[in-house]
Amino acid sequence: MLSGLLTLVSLNCENLFDCRHDTLKNDYEWLPEGINQWTPSRYWHKVNNIGREILACGQSPLYAAEGDGAPLDGTFQLPDLVALCEIENDSVLFDLTRRSLLRNARYEYVVTQSPDPRGIDVALLYSPFSFRLLRWQALRVEPLKDMHPTRDILCASGLLVTGDTLHVFVVHAPSRSGGEVLTRPHRMLVANRLAAAIDSIRTLQPSAQVVVCGDFNDYSRDKSIRFLEKEVRLTDVSRNARGSNGARGTYRYQGEWGSLDHILASPAMVDSLAECIVFDAPFLLVDDETYGGMKPRRNYIGPRYQRGYSDHLPLVARFRL
Repeated sequence: MLSGLLTLVSLNCENLFDCRHDTLKNDYEWLPEGINQWTPSRYWHKVNNIGREILACGQSPLYAAEGDGAPLDGTFQLPDLVALCEIENDSVLFDLTRRSLLRNARYEYVVTQSPDPRGIDVALLYSPFSFRLLRWQALRVEPLKDMHPTRDILCASGLLVTGDTLHVFVVHAPSRSGGEVLTRPHRMLVANRLAAAIDSIRTLQPSAQVVVCGDFNDYSRDKSIRFLEKEVRLTDVSRNARGSNGARGTYRYQGEWGSLDHILASPAMVDSLAECIVFDAPFLLVDDETYGGMKPRRNYIGPRYQRGYSDHLPLVARFRL
């Protein structure tokens, strides 16, 4: 940790699966014989790409701790917390933190084991030097009738170097597959589960420091995000996050930038926010030959392998301590 800043990264990894079949999950497309021909060499290339991306998030300009807003060009700060979506299992996290380009960062991690049919989970990497884990749990979201089981919400509480406790929630809400309106109740189910968990924390700590991050599969204008802002008293600090290389969101669909990924913070954390940006380094972008401009350098387009990173760009938030 440098200059009294806490750095949080939120990233959807776009299907970070291993190459082995989980007999309880529908992961057939992510096997060597599957439609994506997901071989060990492709897997390790992806793991190292994600590691490189996380490390690079520490190279963004930082703002001076004194609060004068001056950029400290060239300053590097290893992210303290990294929230990840679309992670298959513990073994993938072990490879990422112990055997990839990220291995010298010495991250620890926690990861859920959700009932998601495909077997994807959420995880939190944390630096034990700046976030001492006190406890964590996976919050089950009971599905509605005719709804597929969805990802658990990860809740991790830890001590910062200031001695304060920070509560971090990592979310990967149900997709819009089937239509936004029809699936809206599924995402509201996650929002209400979050609200109940945060209310429980605030019963004991009214001014608790809380950050909620991940892929909400909703935009800032949508009901689930507005509910969290109004009813749970969180602020979407990523609402106006932009990149320095043209990205106006974390995701691009049919030539339009938008953000399905969000970082929301409680009042105490909002007051200490230094910046929230979309990290759009040139190596994470590729020409959009259909619509013009640039788009995320994803790993697959349909079944076509692209040797890329993810279809989402990372959000990076920095908080003064």
